[in-house]
Amino acid sequence: MTGDPVAPDEAMTSLTSMTMIEAIRDAHAIAMERDERVVVFGEDVGYFGGVFRCTQGLQQRFGPARCFDTPISEAGIVGVAVGMAAYGLRPCVEIQFADYVYPAYDQIVSEAARLRHRSAADFTAPLVIRMPTGGGIFGGQTHSQSPEALFTHVAGLKTVVVSNPYDAKGLLLAAIEDDDPVIFLEPKRVYNGPFDGHHDRPIVPWSAHPLGQVPTGHYTIELGAARVHRPGDDLTVLAYGTLVHVAQTAAEEQGIDAEIIDLRTLVPLDVDTIVGSVRRTGRCLIIHEATLTSGFGAELSATVQERAFHHLEAPITRVCGWDTPYPHAHEWAYFPGPDRVGRAMQAVMSA
Repeated sequence: MTGDPVAPDEAMTSLTSMTMIEAIRDAHAIAMERDERVVVFGEDVGYFGGVFRCTQGLQQRFGPARCFDTPISEAGIVGVAVGMAAYGLRPCVEIQFADYVYPAYDQIVSEAARLRHRSAADFTAPLVIRMPTGGGIFGGQTHSQSPEALFTHVAGLKTVVVSNPYDAKGLLLAAIEDDDPVIFLEPKRVYNGPFDGHHDRPIVPWSAHPLGQVPTGHYTIELGAARVHRPGDDLTVLAYGTLVHVAQTAAEEQGIDAEIIDLRTLVPLDVDTIVGSVRRTGRCLIIHEATLTSGFGAELSATVQERAFHHLEAPITRVCGWDTPYPHAHEWAYFPGPDRVGRAMQAVMSA
């Protein structure tokens, strides 16, 4: 799949430069304007506009009944969202950092993910749980985690990880319009620009990147459709979030014609695009920021092994975070940067 936008309206004909924060904010506003059932809430989400300002101005525009602040209780936030969804609303809630989601995990797993199946579809949970995720901002152990695998393992949830403003807006609108719960992960390091992994270089803004050009109107991107970020013939790189941009930098620096696939949605997974690429290149490198053991890369590796084994010319390789809490003092030793990814690319090519 190409993951091209579907069902655009006439307003999509014009483009404007947006950061990922602005694209997410715009998606909220469009969804709330189109459907009065959409409500937005979380810690500091209303008056303050969110810790990263992704909901700034929504309370002033739509009123405190549709965009409001909550107590510091993640279990309460998600529990209320499940109840609202069961009664026909479409809540889009924010967990201030993905690291704080654990008190809400029981509500997500036992209630939101199960509601459709437990009620034989008499009730559903059309809700979105947004979370800033990942490191690269010196957030230490408590503001840098990447917990996507905790959600991909749960039947009944869809899991999205965005890498750029264009996708963020289209995927968030699709998630809000979906009739089942969606975990929406936003790598905070790319909120304001594509991060190539070189922390000692000046930041590149989204205004200088083509994926920072975002349609002004309503459009959706299909959940379950990957995007070929960079076509190539030598090697398939499976990535999502911040590491999509790191992979591109590594390939360019190493002079390797890598095909970089931005998965975008981990569940549902675009298996056809993955397998088609690996069968053509014969090599596969999987990268993610989360810890190695039982990370989503293991599922990707199994998928490639099961469906493209006879096309492989080298072992499948993973480059991930280390099996340790995210260290504050050694941020860039933990983060899979272009040097570590580049060495892995060379190793796969020479195997």
